[in-house]
Amino acid sequence: MVLRSNFYFRQTSSIRQFVVLLSLSVIPCLSPVSDAGTIVRVSTSVGDYSIELLDDSAPATVQNFLNYVNRGDFNATYLHRVPNDFVVQGGAYRFQPYVGPVDVVTDLPVANEFGASNTKGTVAMAKIDGDPDSATNQWFVNLNDNTSLDATNGGFTVFGNVLGNGMAVLDTIDSLPKINLGFKAQDAPFISGAYNDPRDLVYMNVSVVERYSEAAHVFESSTGLLITSVNVNNDEDIVSLYLHAVSHSSGFQFKADLDTVIPRTDFTGIATFSSTENRLLIPSLEVNQGDKVIVLTNVLFSLTDPDALIFTLVSYE
Repeated sequence: MVLRSNFYFRQTSSIRQFVVLLSLSVIPCLSPVSDAGTIVRVSTSVGDYSIELLDDSAPATVQNFLNYVNRGDFNATYLHRVPNDFVVQGGAYRFQPYVGPVDVVTDLPVANEFGASNTKGTVAMAKIDGDPDSATNQWFVNLNDNTSLDATNGGFTVFGNVLGNGMAVLDTIDSLPKINLGFKAQDAPFISGAYNDPRDLVYMNVSVVERYSEAAHVFESSTGLLITSVNVNNDEDIVSLYLHAVSHSSGFQFKADLDTVIPRTDFTGIATFSSTENRLLIPSLEVNQGDKVIVLTNVLFSLTDPDALIFTLVSYE
């Protein structure tokens, strides 16, 4: 069994037991980071970054954004518009094999809440020209101080800020070659040396997390969400995906989420999977326990149910 990407690979008492077990372990701990607003983590084909949402100053816009996030609507969508040195925009489309671009279903538009300026690193809603109250699912990150947007179309509502070194990921996306495939892929970046098909585009997953982290592999104990990237069979495939903790009497198990499998570029510290041994190895996993953060090393899982894509925890250091 091989972890399948190519767009087909696509809480519980067990989680609580796992957290208790970790608490009893003598391993390094980090102090949790206190964040003022809701934090979302964006996992892209070239790296992850986090956004702190402006819950208080743009509440309706934040809730609109979170509605899409919590339904998984942004997962496996691609970045369709990245004009050089301007914005990184997505949220509208995902690619379906043998069909092509498929629109993410939109909710009703949200009323404009313009307030903060569109400076570098801010996150804002896209909208239709001439209609200030037309924002739905498309959003963008400002790559520079785009203050001209403050006086355009009622002002573009800023509802978040990129945290830490996240702009380095976005600058990398901006530096990629681009292709224009029409309205649903204008200035679309791609990760291959030459564009071959939509699998080369830059994809993303978006989830709410409890704390900001720049770790490559993260487990959220409160929700059972494990965010990771995996090199499959020595570069046969490289993907980013979510796994979710599931209850099982025989051990701590995680189920791979097919709907979140997206292409990923390789990097130092990526997890590895061998279909020969059915083993998944995460070299360093940051575990968020709410009041503290634990770092596990050499976290080993066995693919115990290939049909259901269930991984069972074997060991860690």
